[in-house]
Amino acid sequence: MSFASSFEKAFRTLLPAPFTIAVVLTLVTMVLAFLMTDSEVSGIDRGIEILSFWENGIWNSGLMVFAMQMMLILVLGHTLALTKPVDRLISFATRYCNTTASAAAIVTLLTVNVALFNWGLGLIFGAILARKVGEHAVKKNLQLNYPLIGAAGYSGLMVWHGGISGSAPIKVAEEGHIQALMKDNISTEQLSLLPDPVSFSETVFGNMNLVATALVVILLPAFMFLLGKRADIKTTLPNISDTNNEEQGEVIGAEKLDNSTVFALIFGLLILGYAMYSVANSFSTKGLGFITPNFINFVLLGLGITLHGSFRKFIAAVEAAIGGASGILIQFPLYFGIMGIMNGSGLVNTFSDFFVSISNESTFPIFTLISAGIVNIFVPSGGGQWGVQGPIILQAATQLGVDIPKSIMALAYGDQLTNMLQPFWALPLLGITGLKAKEILPYTVALMAVGTAIFVSVLLVF
Repeated sequence: MSFASSFEKAFRTLLPAPFTIAVVLTLVTMVLAFLMTDSEVSGIDRGIEILSFWENGIWNSGLMVFAMQMMLILVLGHTLALTKPVDRLISFATRYCNTTASAAAIVTLLTVNVALFNWGLGLIFGAILARKVGEHAVKKNLQLNYPLIGAAGYSGLMVWHGGISGSAPIKVAEEGHIQALMKDNISTEQLSLLPDPVSFSETVFGNMNLVATALVVILLPAFMFLLGKRADIKTTLPNISDTNNEEQGEVIGAEKLDNSTVFALIFGLLILGYAMYSVANSFSTKGLGFITPNFINFVLLGLGITLHGSFRKFIAAVEAAIGGASGILIQFPLYFGIMGIMNGSGLVNTFSDFFVSISNESTFPIFTLISAGIVNIFVPSGGGQWGVQGPIILQAATQLGVDIPKSIMALAYGDQLTNMLQPFWALPLLGITGLKAKEILPYTVALMAVGTAIFVSVLLVF
């Protein structure tokens, strides 16, 4: 049995579905809170108290807003990937994908750059691009390693959290988020030491992440080019259904409004125009602080409506994209419940004290990256992971005197790295390309090795 097959079998044997994992983690957290924390009550009363912490966390109104924001970022990004301008870009790019090496490099380069803008867009863009490259190879009778191209189309999920749609950076950029997240965990004096908000100029557009971004944009395509030079030839393209939307029949009456290009264009440009006005109006006082989840979703909404050209096409694309957000909808509340238990019981203090005990100012970012990579295996969502792990990291960083923005980016790097092992977010790509997880896994593991070297290096240098 090959390494890839063995690895895929291990994942299927040891890890149930992500929702089941969330339930198991919830129960484990309850047990740990019961055994490892103190309370004025005990026995059954303590169990009921922990359940109340869990319920309060699940229905935390601020976190429910966060879940909605993350769903929209994925859905609107996916919707944007289905527009004609994006399709034209993909068609243009495939013309130059005539060898495995050139195709792997081009697909990686474009996917990484798109994912740095929006992870939902990058995920679907990369999948469609990989599929189109495969179709191009069959049409032109070219010899390409299709699984390697599929892995290149998934590369964006290894850089997304360091981009402008990264869950942790965009949440800490919101006024009051850190204070709300930490108010139940630390004293008022310690809370006053935490920056709030943490601007994009300190995280995504900070010097460390700009260097990391430049390195991944240059090195990942170059690595995939070299890998394509050595890869075995595999030309089979699965016979799967066409992804094009069906044409609508005759348009009558009020349906003309649904299909009106002018109406959609006016409304889309109204959204984009106001977004740009808001940027111009606030940039002098807030700098890059205008980049928040709401701003990103507002721009994606305007772009989606404008580029689809009608409300009917936009809604059809949303309906096609909405299934990918089901995991966020149903799993995020469970992660928030875990966070509620950790905050209410004091378990977050226990974990942060452990990190403090094994770390110093130099090693803490590396331990954060490693732990985030491990947690991502079980919590395959950057937003959910920030809700669970963010308070621990912020508290430990405060105690150790470690730079907060650097600690946030260390979590982001660790989270995105093990997406190359975790098959959860690869499901849309596998469905679009017709590939299997075991076929792309050898190449995504190789990508993860390169990514690990890049992100560990920048954490040590800066």
